[in-house]
Amino acid sequence: MDLVIRDARVIDGTGAPAFRADVVVSEGRIVRLSPEGEPRPSGPRTSTVDADGLALAPGFIDMHAHSDLAVLRDPEHTAKVAQGVTLEVLGQDGLSYAPVDETTLAAIREAITGWNGDGSDIDFDWRTVGGYLDRIDRQGTAVNAAYLIPQGSVRMLAMGWDDRPATADELATMKRLVAEGMAQGAVGMSSGLTYTPGMFASDAELTELCRVVAAYDGYYCPHHRSYGAGALEAYTEMVALTREAGCALHLAHATMNFGVNRGRGPELLALLDEALAHGADITLDTYPYTPGCTTLAAMLPSWANEGGPEATLARLADPATAARIRHVMEVEGADGCHGVPIEWDTIEISGVSHDALADHVGRTVAQSAALRGEEPWETALRLLTEDRLGSTILQHVGHEENVRAIMRHRVHTGGSDGILQGAKPHPRAYGTFPQYLGRYVRELGVLSLEECVAHLTGRPAARLRLPDRGVVREGYVADLVLFDPETVAATATFAEPRSLPAGIPYVFVAGQPVIEEGRRTDALPGRAIRRTE
Repeated sequence: MDLVIRDARVIDGTGAPAFRADVVVSEGRIVRLSPEGEPRPSGPRTSTVDADGLALAPGFIDMHAHSDLAVLRDPEHTAKVAQGVTLEVLGQDGLSYAPVDETTLAAIREAITGWNGDGSDIDFDWRTVGGYLDRIDRQGTAVNAAYLIPQGSVRMLAMGWDDRPATADELATMKRLVAEGMAQGAVGMSSGLTYTPGMFASDAELTELCRVVAAYDGYYCPHHRSYGAGALEAYTEMVALTREAGCALHLAHATMNFGVNRGRGPELLALLDEALAHGADITLDTYPYTPGCTTLAAMLPSWANEGGPEATLARLADPATAARIRHVMEVEGADGCHGVPIEWDTIEISGVSHDALADHVGRTVAQSAALRGEEPWETALRLLTEDRLGSTILQHVGHEENVRAIMRHRVHTGGSDGILQGAKPHPRAYGTFPQYLGRYVRELGVLSLEECVAHLTGRPAARLRLPDRGVVREGYVADLVLFDPETVAATATFAEPRSLPAGIPYVFVAGQPVIEEGRRTDALPGRAIRRTE
């Protein structure tokens, strides 16, 4: 026996009531569960942990992570493992680093600098999905990682940044790239339908790509076309599209934001219930906070981003074009801002790429503008151009009643959408999972502890088609988290976003402790989780 966890309150990830048991781990798997009242495990073992009634759950699965470079840059990955996360799903929002060629890699690195940094510290020694997953395995990391094929990156490879329909040959190329990525181990495909160039795809194009994903038993994970004006229509579009393709659907950071959607969470859930009742295969993820997080450049109208970062910067440098962009954003409502006129007092700068702009961090665009005696647009334009589109933002447009309603739904899972870059990132990057357990279970009672753990473990494992993870069960991989339900809490705040959580003393990946007595070990047992396994 490599490990015995004694007297744990097992919350097994199925939603079933907790029970007391000893848990025996050997060679990375759970080999025995001894419920209270049965003979205790005996014999030689490497180590014993006395749980003393602490909760033992499967490791948490982050269904929406932006750690694509972080797992390579910082394999210890304390931000996530300290929360009890043992598996992340990468390749989100339609833009990531595989598949690529030399030209698209350079463009993607610049386009999503705000998400992952510019990558100057990374050796990009891969070009394919399989190559990226192999790199994770060669280097080692604290957490397991699954990958979604980014549809925007695929479109960029096939046809650049153009806003036009794909030709038959270009669509064939995209379908081939998706099939190759799925065969190499991706679990599905993501889209960022408010980000260029993925947003230029028609429903017909997306449907054809989803047919390929479905053939490999994967799922489609769209950041859909609007979370503001037209949000329900955008959700309806994704449900219809995937049903036409026969593809499973997982809705990314599924919420209803901006003033137009206050209190409308139940309408989204009614839409999903109707589709589920008619046989649709749908899940979703959310983070337990109201503000969102993205890049400032993402707020621009899509036509301003056509052609890639250099073309965008050229448009911003032209006074007439910049004035047109301003009008669309402030008066009409840009599609990048979900069809809602931008409110600069809701846009807080959370990170910049250039130190000379650091005094903007922690202030809204409106606050920075007032300090400079200028219009908010002038401040935003300066940030966009001088930071070369690399600034990240917090967008304070969510509604607590929607957050709570959606997290109660039976197909809900947890996803941090955590961006680790910037001087002042969203606290969800360091706090999502203890925030669920501490605030929404213990303090507010929105979910029971057993329900919440199922949302964070068994349910996402089922979506990922993982046959031996997500449940505390004999024969399953020993990805486990030991926490105190009475003290577990997110200590990360908007003021101190990199503070590690409380009440999670042990985290195990494949039976190896990555958090031990509340401290990070040097173990790197994580690996790439491929769809074919």
